Amino acid sequence: MHLKIKTHPGSKKLKLIKKAEDSFEVYVKEKAERGLANKAIRSALSLYFKIPLVKVRLIRGAKTTNKIFQIDL
Repeated sequence: MHLKIKTHPGSKKLKLIKKAEDSFEVYVKEKAERGLANKAIRSALSLYFKIPLVKVRLIRGAKTTNKIFQIDL
């Protein structure tokens, strides 16, 4: 399953908002430096779907705020 993610790095707290069946908005504390925000988003998605971290993979958008993640359920 592919998910469209709109990210907000450097936020005050972690928040995950479901916009549609395949679309989320994710607020993470980590800044967009050295992939820290991407790792935090992967962790948040892993916790949300209750799956191991290895089943969440960034497909597109490593350096942008609009990302596509693949989730293997």
